[in-house]
Amino acid sequence: MPVQMELKRIIISEIHDQQVIMLKEVEGERSFPIVIGIFEATSIDRRVKGMPSPRPLTHDLVASVIDHLSGELQDIFISDLRDHTYFAKLRIRLNGELVEVDSRPSDAIALAVTAKVPIYVAEDVLSEVCGE
Repeated sequence: MPVQMELKRIIISEIHDQQVIMLKEVEGERSFPIVIGIFEATSIDRRVKGMPSPRPLTHDLVASVIDHLSGELQDIFISDLRDHTYFAKLRIRLNGELVEVDSRPSDAIALAVTAKVPIYVAEDVLSEVCGE
């Protein structure tokens, strides 16, 4: 059963190449970090702070393409963890069917923040990262 999560923190470091976002369970206390790149971190941060960009960024483009193709981004789903790498899916409702598109979690979360859709994590992934 997928667990709904929320973006709790964005940690941007000017001295490290890797940035961190923290996801926290909506109806619980479990949380975990995901290491992401600076572009994704700043894009997510700008969205959270409501800062517009002068031109559409990649995540705006993806949201626009989904919309123009008469699809609806339903949610994003962090589905797997293999070799210390998270795997995510964009879950798009298109012509009455659910289409899942492979995505890096950082891009999926940036798109979720842009489109204001829920973030879900597979229970087995959450249990593994929380040491259960």
